[in-house]
Amino acid sequence: MEEASQVSNLFFSPPIAGLHMFIALAIVIFSWLLIQRFNQRNKKGPKTWPIIGATIEQLKNYDRMHDWLAEYLAKSKTITVSMPSTTYTYIADPANVEHVLKTNFTNYPKGELYRSYMDVLLGDGIFNADGELWRKQRKTASFEFASKNLRDFSANVFREYALKLSDILCEASTDNRVIDMQDLFMRMTLDSICKVGFGVEIGTLSPDLPDNSFAQAFDAANMIVTLRFIDPLWRMKRFLHIGSEALLAQSIKVVDEFTYRMIRKRKEEIEQARACGIKDKIKHDILSRFIELGDDPESSFSNDKSLRDVVLNFVIAGRDTTATTLSWFIYMIVTHPTVAEKLYDELKAFEKERANEEKIQVVSYDVNDPKSFRDRISSFARLLNYDSLGRLVYLHACITETLRLYPAVPQDPKGILEDDVLPDGTKLRAGGMVTYVPYSMGRMEYNWGPDATSFRPERWFNDGALQIVSPFKFTAFQAGPRICLGKDSAYLQMKMTLAILCRFYKFMLVPNHPVKYRMMTILSMAHGLKLHVSRSM
Repeated sequence: MEEASQVSNLFFSPPIAGLHMFIALAIVIFSWLLIQRFNQRNKKGPKTWPIIGATIEQLKNYDRMHDWLAEYLAKSKTITVSMPSTTYTYIADPANVEHVLKTNFTNYPKGELYRSYMDVLLGDGIFNADGELWRKQRKTASFEFASKNLRDFSANVFREYALKLSDILCEASTDNRVIDMQDLFMRMTLDSICKVGFGVEIGTLSPDLPDNSFAQAFDAANMIVTLRFIDPLWRMKRFLHIGSEALLAQSIKVVDEFTYRMIRKRKEEIEQARACGIKDKIKHDILSRFIELGDDPESSFSNDKSLRDVVLNFVIAGRDTTATTLSWFIYMIVTHPTVAEKLYDELKAFEKERANEEKIQVVSYDVNDPKSFRDRISSFARLLNYDSLGRLVYLHACITETLRLYPAVPQDPKGILEDDVLPDGTKLRAGGMVTYVPYSMGRMEYNWGPDATSFRPERWFNDGALQIVSPFKFTAFQAGPRICLGKDSAYLQMKMTLAILCRFYKFMLVPNHPVKYRMMTILSMAHGLKLHVSRSM
């Protein structure tokens, strides 16, 4: 007994007990790694580590994350990326996308996690809202976008600002000055959405191109909230008011000052019009419509904070998405001269045909005479309206092909309310996130064939007519109940602008200028789009 006791004491002495704890811990970790390895075989995606998940690989590839995801999705239509806060399932198969965006729509809201990242910028706006609040905003917005008055007004505004942009390019072509086309498009679309959506002129596209603190702060805020998706320390930085979160707070302050000032101005104008009994003077822009809804105390839009959220959501929808698509379009035209020539031929033929219909003589012009050149452009612009732009089918195909490869919203995450199974058999856990990836989907051979990565507008024609593709395959405008309400308006502005620019100007990329995207919710260019521009016959 004594010897047994001594052995027992020796076995359970502190060094031996510590060794046993170490062995037990090693077994637990080894078992966990085996499980992860097993899961890795069943859920394709990057390597996952204890606690931190795939954070290291995501951070290493942050600046090229859309291409990083595309590389994995080319091997598997569904991949899983584990992060410290949640697990993301990325999907590129149209059948899975339809299930998430339509078939089981109610199970995939924006979700609390996504809202926590974006709330500081988008608040309870339509891009960030779920449930009844989202339905109310969508119902109001859909009514406005369906209005013929708004459509006709928008066409006039888009023509006006396209001509202002043309004037700036005309001046730049005189001395072969380098221009940043993305910056000019951002200015044009910001001015346009503020006039169409909110009834105000802000003048960022003035000839002197003034600095705009709102636009700069909005872009900074957009980049920082995107970083939150993979930054596990953002809440701590926000609490301590340091680093990126300190800059975010400064940016939001500037954004809010501009937005609340705009809201107060519109409210004052509406009150003045009512006081004078002049209802015709009350503008019927989108903001005014929401202000009118706010007259009802029970309305969700009875305070300035809710109106602020409406404004900022429409800014990101009407400014950023259109401007980035226009930028990628010009880059595609510059790098694909054969496509550019076909487009130019279509525009010249269109001009001749429309002039004959309107019984207008097409007067020759001198590209070296700015007045003669501008007069011809103005004459051409008058031929452009909602109906006539529909004839420019090759232009439409070029825009759509640009959106296929460079969708304005490159990925769109959704929350998961309840456990579910996708059509391909992938199991989804409640509380996680599922993300469909338009950027990757447009590059997948299993979606678009062996030339998926090629810019080829001809793919959009079938027997000479534009073909309609399922929105669950071509997801640039989302699909299902949340399909983009502004799709027609976006095409209208892009066609109006590009018809004028591509008919009368030639663009050349500045040598060695790097063209790459930057990580934001919108697929903008990291270094802008630096070009030389020249006038064309």
